[in-house]
Amino acid sequence: MRIAEMIFNDMTYDTKDRKQVTTPMIVLPNGMPVEAVIFDFDGVIVDTEPLHYAAFQRTLEPIGLHFTWQEYVDTYIGFDDRDAFKHAFSLNGRTLSQEELHQLIKNKADFFTEVIRAGVSAYPGVLDLIFRLHANKFPLAICSGALRSDIDPILAMLDISECFDVVVTADDVAASKPDPESYLLAFERLQSAHKTPISKDTTIAIEDTPAGISSAKTAGLMVCAVTNSYPADRLDQATFITDSLAVFG
Repeated sequence: MRIAEMIFNDMTYDTKDRKQVTTPMIVLPNGMPVEAVIFDFDGVIVDTEPLHYAAFQRTLEPIGLHFTWQEYVDTYIGFDDRDAFKHAFSLNGRTLSQEELHQLIKNKADFFTEVIRAGVSAYPGVLDLIFRLHANKFPLAICSGALRSDIDPILAMLDISECFDVVVTADDVAASKPDPESYLLAFERLQSAHKTPISKDTTIAIEDTPAGISSAKTAGLMVCAVTNSYPADRLDQATFITDSLAVFG
């Protein structure tokens, strides 16, 4: 289903005091309410996938490994760094020790830090959406397969660090998407961060990959997929699909 708009509905009626009170809520076009939002990071907030790809190549090429951009999009984009390196080694029939894996992850993180120094741009409309949700006191989280060290500098660059109650990264989980562990943890921490109850039925994840959609849906969440990385027909398992988060502005 293609989503065309998201409606902010801030007014409810307090029957006890007989007056209208502000209760932030999003109402989707089909009438479903949303009270909490969990954002993926790469491919949803910022277009960092080409930068991650470049950092992978700078890490792998000195040791005789390589994958193409199309292979990255088709396979690696859904992995965290740990599983991406494991897959690259396995595909080439090479063994990888834990010590070597940790060093590769560190090297790739160092290269990524270098490539983002020139600046990173957010996708159209996403910062306006985040600021608007934050101003309306929505519970907000990030659930990403990237490292915390990859994410924090970019959040600071974009001045949105304070908008998120919870940030779950590859550092926090044992299994990457499509495993639901990261979304289950993000939801659990978001619940703990807020006094008012939050239900999975009213929490929506914003994703850009089939692996991310599978992770969020298996965790019991609604999913809005944005076609930043894949065409709509690859994202058809999502609750809604949009071509841009700018439609929510």
